This record gives sequence, C-alpha cells and structure tokens, in this order.
Amino acid sequence: MSHRLIDKQRLGALARLTFGNTASRIYLGLVLAVTVFVAVDTLFVTHDDASFAGVWLFLLAAPAVFAFFLGSSLAGADTAGPAWFVYLALVVSVLVQACALGWFSRLVRRAGREHPAHPQGV
Repeated sequence: MSHRLIDKQRLGALARLTFGNTASRIYLGLVLAVTVFVAVDTLFVTHDDASFAGVWLFLLAAPAVFAFFLGSSLAGADTAGPAWFVYLALVVSVLVQACALGWFSRLVRRAGREHPAHPQGV
C-alpha cells in the first residue's frame, strides 16, 4: 500500500472522528453559537465595563486551551502570548476536543455492541 494512501486513510479517519458523529457536531455547533455571540457582543454592543462574553469560549475549549497556555508560559512567553497564539490555541483546542468526543462516542458504541445492557433470555 502506498504511503500517501495510508496518510489519506488516517486523515479521513481523523476527520470522521472530529466531524462525523453527533456528539462532536453538537459540541462544534455550541462552540460556533458561542463564537457568534462573542463576536456580536464584542463588535456591536457597548459596555460601561469590560464584557466577559469571551470567557464562555475559553470554558468550552477547556481544559485543552489551558494546556496550550501552560506550554507557552513554560516556553517563556508572556501570559497567553500574542493574539494569534490565543486564537490558534482556541481553534486547535476545540478541534482536539471534538476529536476526543468522537473517539469516546465510538468507544461507547463499540462497548454497547459487545456487552448489551439487556442480555437475551433474562
């Protein structure tokens, strides 16, 4: 089998885990809705004090986003680093967690098929 075919198969499997199941889609939809809320709140709503709407994005991206921030601070960057790093950390964290949700969802489905909750004959 060619090396490129294996890479395409792995990439396809990773994409299915990240985007191809209900749990990941619900999570990604929630992240999208909160992102739109944060963008609208930031761009179009005036506040006397600072808005904490962006905190919701970090809560949805936790704990993976905090691992990125910890890694950047251990590497010597200021608090969270430049703005591009914060945005990149948020995107990568959300994708990693969507993939983890897909993997966990697949694991639960397999376990349910191998060990049914209601055995036959009982």
